[in-house]
Amino acid sequence: MKEILKEKGYKATPARLAILKIFAKSKAPLTAENVHKELKRNKKNKDINEATVYRTLSLLEEGKILTKVDFRKESAFFELNQEHHHHITCLKCDTVEDFQSTAIEKVLRGIARNSSKFINIKDHSLELFGLCKNCVA
Repeated sequence: MKEILKEKGYKATPARLAILKIFAKSKAPLTAENVHKELKRNKKNKDINEATVYRTLSLLEEGKILTKVDFRKESAFFELNQEHHHHITCLKCDTVEDFQSTAIEKVLRGIARNSSKFINIKDHSLELFGLCKNCVA
């Protein structure tokens, strides 16, 4: 974690390291509130306040260490900037699953090729919403 921060020219402060550690352990995108609650579970991090969490998330997003994910919710969600993937989110319980699809990527490249106004697509985000198996049952 220290190396990642130093590569971007950031100091490896205890707050930044603690926040990055939470993201490294998480299997799903997190909000600032999620991160702050997780920090409070460890007495070492009790002095890290919510404002510090928000500033750190903003800095880490700016440095492309974290990526913001749009789940159409009031709160912003973040995750470590990993290889390209998409999400399926349960509308009832908010369970999130990552997925990758070469078929979808191929379709998106075709859309760009067939566009009369665009030459290429620089980036895209695909978020699917539905009900998970537990909520349908």
